[in-house]
Amino acid sequence: MIVLFTDFGLEDPYIGQMQAVLHRDAPGVPQVNLFAHAPNFDPHAGAYLLAAYCEEFPAGTVFLSIVDPGVGSTRRPCVVRVDGRWFVGPDNGLFNVIAMRAQTLEWWDIDWCPPRLSASFHGRDLFAPVAARIACGEAVPGVVADPAERILPGWPPELAQVIYIDHYGNAMTGIRAASLEGDVELEVGVHRLRRAETFSAVPPGEAFWYENANGLVEIAVNQGHAAIRLGLSLGERVHFSGRL
Repeated sequence: MIVLFTDFGLEDPYIGQMQAVLHRDAPGVPQVNLFAHAPNFDPHAGAYLLAAYCEEFPAGTVFLSIVDPGVGSTRRPCVVRVDGRWFVGPDNGLFNVIAMRAQTLEWWDIDWCPPRLSASFHGRDLFAPVAARIACGEAVPGVVADPAERILPGWPPELAQVIYIDHYGNAMTGIRAASLEGDVELEVGVHRLRRAETFSAVPPGEAFWYENANGLVEIAVNQGHAAIRLGLSLGERVHFSGRL
């Protein structure tokens, strides 16, 4: 299985172009478009999102992960294997969190270059063919690297900010709810929100926070749009009763 995680959006042809390469080079391998709206140009926030949402996929899954504002620069292309799952994409911090949390970790610098390599679309020309090869059981076209030299230092285990807003207006943070103790209050802007187990636990129109289905702290309004109601945007900082 090949899973796509990108900031490309669905309005443009880029996802389709990558999928065409995957169908050509890995015919019959299932594809899942997991995220097409990861935070634009932000591998730092994307890293916490990717780490939370990769865990439901079985060992052997290949994640074609493209949030690549430095495309065409000297940033390295890489393949990372974490607890049996494969990740293919730019070495720009996008794989930092999965690597920090890994039980088993292997890292390769890709040393293969395709016959045609656009300066602005490595997702299609470089990373998609490599992901297809790995999904078909071929060897990684790269050289082994020391993960300790690739993981960027100074990253917090939890990211206390809004990293994704879904179409309902719910605001996801980069904090795992399991890292918090008890029913602490969440503070965002001028708002203080209590914890609820689910939407129906609060009246319609009330804002709250809860542990979403993938373990992250998420801000919501029952039957409402939390981002509009609370004035939230990507990068908004959150606090928990003096924590984080």
